[in-house]
Amino acid sequence: MDTMDGLSMDLERANLDKLRRVFPECFAEGKLDIDKLLGLCGEYIDNDFEKYRFEWKGKAECLRLAQKRSAGTLRPCPGESVDWEHTRNLYIEGDNLEVLKLLQTAYYRKVKMIYIDPPYNTGNDFVYADDFADPLARYREVTAQTTKSNPETMGRFHTNWLNMMYPRLRLAANLLRDDGVIFISIDDNEVDNLKKICNEVFGEEHFIGCGIWKRRTSSAMDQSKVSTDHEYVLIYHRGQFEPFKGGKKDYKGYSNPDNDPRGPWVAGDLTVGMNADMRPNQFYDLIDPKTGKVYKPSYNRVWSYAPDSMKKLIEEDRIVFPEDTALRPMKKRFANELKSATNPFSTWMSEIGLNTEGTRAVYTLFDNKSLFNYAKPISLIKTLIEQVTSANDIILDFFSGSATTAHAVMQLNAEDGGNRRFILVQLPEVCDEKSEAAKAGYANICEIGKERIRRAGAQIETGDTGFRVFKLDSSNLKTWDAAPIDPQAEDVIGELANRMNAMIHRVKPDRSDLDMVFEVMLKLGVPLDFPMTEVSVNGKTAYSVGEDCLLLVCLAPDIQPGDVEQMAEYAPAKAVISRDSFADDTAMANAWYILRDRGVDLKLV
Repeated sequence: MDTMDGLSMDLERANLDKLRRVFPECFAEGKLDIDKLLGLCGEYIDNDFEKYRFEWKGKAECLRLAQKRSAGTLRPCPGESVDWEHTRNLYIEGDNLEVLKLLQTAYYRKVKMIYIDPPYNTGNDFVYADDFADPLARYREVTAQTTKSNPETMGRFHTNWLNMMYPRLRLAANLLRDDGVIFISIDDNEVDNLKKICNEVFGEEHFIGCGIWKRRTSSAMDQSKVSTDHEYVLIYHRGQFEPFKGGKKDYKGYSNPDNDPRGPWVAGDLTVGMNADMRPNQFYDLIDPKTGKVYKPSYNRVWSYAPDSMKKLIEEDRIVFPEDTALRPMKKRFANELKSATNPFSTWMSEIGLNTEGTRAVYTLFDNKSLFNYAKPISLIKTLIEQVTSANDIILDFFSGSATTAHAVMQLNAEDGGNRRFILVQLPEVCDEKSEAAKAGYANICEIGKERIRRAGAQIETGDTGFRVFKLDSSNLKTWDAAPIDPQAEDVIGELANRMNAMIHRVKPDRSDLDMVFEVMLKLGVPLDFPMTEVSVNGKTAYSVGEDCLLLVCLAPDIQPGDVEQMAEYAPAKAVISRDSFADDTAMANAWYILRDRGVDLKLV
């Protein structure tokens, strides 16, 4: 019988297990021989420390932080949700570092697309300050405070930002499917550093492109008298790249003025930018065989074809000769000969919404109140989603801000009939007391985001416009208090006895069955959008998770063998029962034998 430990996925153990399966010879006494592994991969230790690499203070600690197991959980909040029973969308309130750890088991390699718009590090934006020793304690501290800045006067201006982004991107990469794609919005302050850490996390060979998004039309004057009117969108894939869908080709320029039986065509250039010295065989006089007129290329351009190939094109009526010999002949390019009916997705994103569109969308939704400045436009994120996702894919945004990603997913589903799902994560950053949001009664950014989804969903109506709300908290399971006891204390034995007595019942008294069921789902790798049904087992409450009873969870007291027999009738893959539910160890042992004989795995909490 296994017992849940209340911790998130052990990423270090998982990675070592993968290596052990592929390279068992690189392990001795349970330890990885890194030199031997590198040697097998053709990399030999040469003690050369002058290698190209991207380093900063705290990088190694960041990696350890990313792989440090979380002792948290996500507590369900049906009262703040919309269509709790049926929706497959999630809104998670909490520090995204801990949330990403908690999502590892249930969503490992399941997310098709990630879009994030992280803090830009302008000196005023919030920068997450992680605590390497106790992330959950740090999270509780931060949620009680206002925003923090990262002034450029600090020696660690870029370092702090990198320490915030690096572990989160490491964890996010685990969630992407093999054919997954990540889009990251960023500005000039950190685009260079971001590309370097993305090259390391995703692999520079997986870089797709750097989109340049025109975010405004009116110039903004500053001391330099240079208006920065753009931002960037870095794009990486996870490994199995699938081409973007592109856009429909525009056939407006195609016509058929000479009734060519091959159909509509457009005139294309017949020269290339090379001089006569570089391509002498393509620098010649071109003669129209019908009129005898002579056409000459300029010195800095030559014909695209050698004389024999050009002669064949003329015979096939593929060359158009103009009346004026000062103009160049052109080549017919037929619509029916195009290799693709789509145009490629352009990294010059000049016509995909402006910042004003995003700000206006929030302003309109919230009864003409300016609650969130500089929200990304729905059209930008919707375009990105449309390029890389299919009908049932999952889209993750773990810096969700005003929840534009959720709005874009719901809008696109309504337009094309898709069933895409979103997972949004946002730190409940406190609204400034002088802000319009605070005056309107919103305590933090999460309250604005959730309300936006409610209002947008009410307008869209079609498709899944609901969402389940979860909030980050410590595990529902008690942990042993390992703090040292002062040997000089008055009652050392009494203190030790109190700690032992506190562990008799593992589930915290202030936590509900629902809290515990969802922690079980999370830690056993069951997605949080799976249906959950309350069932009766001999009058005792249990919970069936998944349409075919993937899990049967029972936390009710006084479980007897007859109850376990009835649980087995549901034929769950796993039965999860609280230790506290059994009258004694004999009852627990009987349960294990009964379930084993029915082919059901028993898990204890």
